[in-house]
Amino acid sequence: MKLAIGNDHSAVDMKNEIKAHLEQKGIEVIDVGVCTTESCNYPVLGYQVARMVADGAVDGGVLICGTGVGISLAANKVKGIRACVCSEPYTAKLSKMHNNTNIIAFGARVIGVETAKMIVDEWINAEFEGGRHQKRVDMLAEIEQTQDLQAAHEG
Repeated sequence: MKLAIGNDHSAVDMKNEIKAHLEQKGIEVIDVGVCTTESCNYPVLGYQVARMVADGAVDGGVLICGTGVGISLAANKVKGIRACVCSEPYTAKLSKMHNNTNIIAFGARVIGVETAKMIVDEWINAEFEGGRHQKRVDMLAEIEQTQDLQAAHEG
């Protein structure tokens, strides 16, 4: 497995911890984040990771900023990206199982490193269930492609 990781200035230490954690598990990590606490623009990092995921250069992405919100919003602007902000492991797991998320995000100012490790672990170990969830992921793609939801998708 190969993951891209990106962070802004608020998450340098957490990024380093999560990167080491993933590498200890044998996961290749491509680090496109910043290494300094000097203020930077999180949309750039969210976009870079999302582009790598969307292009198939990596299998998924991890994004970290102060809350996880801004950087994930940037990532979600890239076609084909389903990034989810998580503050606990259960949501991370279900985001992959039900929504087939391809990027996980969290906030360095919101959670601690050990919780972040649990979130990442649950997310990378989960698998998309497909089935009834595939229809819903397809609907998300339809909205993304057409900026509309034409079909009556009930049930």
